[in-house]
Amino acid sequence: MSAAMRQLPLGIAPGPAPGFDNFVPGANAAALAALGRRPLPATPLYLWGEAGSGKTHLLQALARDLSERDGAQIGAFNARVPAPWAWDDAWRLVLIDDCDELDAGQQHAAFALFVEAQGAQVPVVAAGRLPPVDLPLREDLRTRLGFGLVFQLQPPTEAEVRAALRREADRRGIFLSDEVMGWVLLRHARDLGSLMGLLDRLDAYALERQRAVTVPLLREMLDSEAHAG
Repeated sequence: MSAAMRQLPLGIAPGPAPGFDNFVPGANAAALAALGRRPLPATPLYLWGEAGSGKTHLLQALARDLSERDGAQIGAFNARVPAPWAWDDAWRLVLIDDCDELDAGQQHAAFALFVEAQGAQVPVVAAGRLPPVDLPLREDLRTRLGFGLVFQLQPPTEAEVRAALRREADRRGIFLSDEVMGWVLLRHARDLGSLMGLLDRLDAYALERQRAVTVPLLREMLDSEAHAG
């Protein structure tokens, strides 16, 4: 796994690594089917959607699947990896996340990667919050991103979020009451990455204090985090 790939931030930690098996599919079956094709077509694939819709999770799931199954080497980049981005002939996949946030240098680097990948018949899978036509990017890069398959990801419904939280809580041995679940969903960002991070912190906080997970405990933890910040 390349150093650039290791710089992609995980949305869920230290729970299970992002994979296709722990992604909440919801209305995104077509995107999952396209990402699951083997071999991946060399035509670019672009995922877009609001924060929390699962874009980064799916990029990391794809990288994990190819590296673990086939031992493939992968070049992975996002807006937090400074340019230049050097091409590596050993890569069998290129991932570019946060396309809507790329600066001028990163846009130049991303376009160069597209050119190299096309010549080597290496797939490029990218993601951003906006559809290709609306990306604030140089025209040649925007055209490349929209050239192949484009999927808008839909965030999970509240019922799907509740089910995912329940599964993860059960995996950790946490009893997550309906009261706690309702309090969290009413007052906290509903994207699964944020919610799983909250569950991770709550689990550690409850274990440290040897207390059950309750609304008062959750409020106490959030208050302590606010004061610490």
